[in-house]
Amino acid sequence: MSDLKNFDGLVSIREIEGQGMLVVRGDFSAPAFREAVCALAGVDFPEQRQAVVRDGRGLLWMSPDELMVMLPRAEASRARADLAAKLADQHALVGDVSDARVHFQIEGRVVRETIAKLAPVDMHPDVFAPGTLRRTRFGQVATAVWLLDERTARVFCFRSVRDYMAKLLAVAADEKSEVAYFQK
Repeated sequence: MSDLKNFDGLVSIREIEGQGMLVVRGDFSAPAFREAVCALAGVDFPEQRQAVVRDGRGLLWMSPDELMVMLPRAEASRARADLAAKLADQHALVGDVSDARVHFQIEGRVVRETIAKLAPVDMHPDVFAPGTLRRTRFGQVATAVWLLDERTARVFCFRSVRDYMAKLLAVAADEKSEVAYFQK
């Protein structure tokens, strides 16, 4: 594969650039915590294993005490400082992980099959609905997968394994590897 950022096969795979990401840990039951992160992202607080995103900004539920805030990369550093100041009197942690993570967008009619080849996750439409977010592994890589709609997913991983992840995704999307398990 000559271009590790882009691949076209059963699905198209594109590396998303310019995405700002803040990891925020804290007490989800604290009203001040919820208000601060929702104000920063401009969206409602997500339910368990869900993502709420609008116009490139949003909140992704990562664990019972961790969110990922999505925002434009140019705003990440300042937003981290502002949010940390707002949460200074609470048990909370705010970190800018924009440079430490990479996002791939997967689009196409067999997005579920492509993910299912790599992750021990039930991708059946009755189980993994659009809006669902889940931490898992793709091969040996810790990752998170978020299903935006029936034809689009985002995959997040550490930037240090970017090339390996790109190759994994390309192999799973190879035109000779179609399974059509979830096709009607």
